[in-house]
Amino acid sequence: MDADQILNLTRRDFLTTAASGLGGLALASLFQADNLLAGEPGAARQPLSPRAPHFAPKAKQCIFLYMEGGTSQIDLFDPKPKLNELNGQKLPDSMTEKVRFAFIQKDSAVLLGSPYKFHRRGQCGTEMSELLPNIGSCADDIAFVRSMHTEAFNHHPGELLMYTGVQTLGRPSVGSWVTYALGSPCQNLPGYVVLTAGRAPSGGNTMFSNGFLPSAYQGVLFHNHGDPVQDLNSPLSTEMRHYGFDALRDLNQLRQKVVGDPEIAGRIASYEMAARMQVSAPELMDFSGENPATLEAYGVDRDAGGLKTIRGGGPDAFKVFARNCLLARRMVERGVRFVSIHHASWDHHNDLDSDLKFNCRVVDQPVAALLKDLKQRGLLDSTLVVWGSEFGRTPLGENRAGFTKVTGRDHHPFAFTTWMAGGGVQGGQVIGATDELGWNIVSEPVHVNDFQATMLQLFGLDHTKLVYRFQGRDFRLTDVKGEVVRRLLA
Repeated sequence: MDADQILNLTRRDFLTTAASGLGGLALASLFQADNLLAGEPGAARQPLSPRAPHFAPKAKQCIFLYMEGGTSQIDLFDPKPKLNELNGQKLPDSMTEKVRFAFIQKDSAVLLGSPYKFHRRGQCGTEMSELLPNIGSCADDIAFVRSMHTEAFNHHPGELLMYTGVQTLGRPSVGSWVTYALGSPCQNLPGYVVLTAGRAPSGGNTMFSNGFLPSAYQGVLFHNHGDPVQDLNSPLSTEMRHYGFDALRDLNQLRQKVVGDPEIAGRIASYEMAARMQVSAPELMDFSGENPATLEAYGVDRDAGGLKTIRGGGPDAFKVFARNCLLARRMVERGVRFVSIHHASWDHHNDLDSDLKFNCRVVDQPVAALLKDLKQRGLLDSTLVVWGSEFGRTPLGENRAGFTKVTGRDHHPFAFTTWMAGGGVQGGQVIGATDELGWNIVSEPVHVNDFQATMLQLFGLDHTKLVYRFQGRDFRLTDVKGEVVRRLLA
């Protein structure tokens, strides 16, 4: 560098140019902070390289079953005989005077019992609704949490809280946090995959976002029809695609040397993953090698059986959700770290009877088949299966203005049910309890952040130490809260 060049060197050039020395140190520091720097050659271009957890894990992978809209715990998981006894009666005003509802008119609202029978299932004897007989057959492997609660009152904030730990936009999803912390042993598929059925997610891709984490950790949405990802089948020859990817890699590497942006490493890795997926994805989606008994168990060719609904996605939801459950098992077999299966919608403000039956028929058979299939293949011990929703439904019937008949339930964030199975979870038990109406929690309350802390614990991750520095602050999935629910751990 001659004298004129030195005089024209800007402060930005001095700090970011690798030739200055300081730029190289800064770039290395950024890579280290983003888990993009390791000892082996090329590690900076492999953000999904497997990494060690904080301590010995029980779970290695996760299948996150998300029932969007707010599943009715009173009709599915938390039997309330007293509520049935008091059906049609009013609650004392003191119980509702400070409660916010989405649509319920407090002055005339009355209790709404459940018409469904509950049965004890498995050796553990956990009571479950007749609407989920197949999942009920797996009760000894499931740990139910009947004392979940949240501050979120509406759907999108509630979904964000369940997925990202807070109600605001811009934070990484739980799947992004797990793949950021541990990488992924699968070289030919994304570390975090999202499958959907029914209606589109109300919050779009914000629930599956990488937030401020590098883009390599975002959830990759697979389509239900046609190619699972865009541009999977290219008209170009294999050789031409190879040249194109090489050119993109070289250009990105040159740009990375100039600006020192670690995000470019994620971009390079994404292009390389795309190239490998053109070979691996078609094989993943091909069920021809599956045993016919397995396909029948999942119900991949089911139809709606005459059921109709304004929610739940229509008749094709049966086949789509079943295929997604089977795909999730196939992804786990291939090493994908985190799979979300998102089904919408369970937002039963009205037509609860018909719509709840429809949705339960959509999910009951495939979810049970998934649990049994994982167990039979020796994968359940290392695969955490989670059932979640943003909140529950009210013990009060929804008497929305303008409706002549009460046929549904409103949002209920104060007490609802989720469950876990496999991956180091102590199955065959119930955590927490609600009062005789299902209105409030009476023992062992579990906040959404507690649930998330427990998920990370099963992966061998201390939720207080899994942090990412952004804009001068250390962020984590559980924000500033969260306690591990020890009773859930085997």
